Amino acid sequence: MAIMMGVFSIYLMVKSAELPIGWIEEEGPGGGTWPFWLSAIMLASCVGILFNWVRKKGPIATSTKTYIESHVLGDVAAVAAALIVTVALFSVIGIYGALPLFLIFYIRFLGKHSWALTATLTVAIPVLIFYFFEITLKIILPKGITEPLFLPLYKIFL
Repeated sequence: MAIMMGVFSIYLMVKSAELPIGWIEEEGPGGGTWPFWLSAIMLASCVGILFNWVRKKGPIATSTKTYIESHVLGDVAAVAAALIVTVALFSVIGIYGALPLFLIFYIRFLGKHSWALTATLTVAIPVLIFYFFEITLKIILPKGITEPLFLPLYKIFL
């Protein structure tokens, strides 16, 4: 797993380096800065895990327990499938339509939490994301067919 994640980290570093990864005068960090350095940290972590595994040091490296139980693998597959559907819906119903659907699935049906908590987080998280990205950072996120619903908010905040 560490080898696969390490290779994926290198791929992300290469793709991130297609954008500026350094400091741009009077603009700030380049578009590839955060993904590049986060991938570099992930690569360093993978190297550390492999190093411990080769030396057989630590409780995880010497453990004989099953790495992933079968029921956990099913949950991971369900979340991965839900994330793929969510990202596919971004261009149709936008992030503010797809994200609540994912949160309902994840919190209520997979996590088996109450409807009150599900409703609270399903409303609060997209609102926080909207204010953080679109108002504070002025990064416009995809809205799909819900774009006209946001025009009054843009007139208020931008």
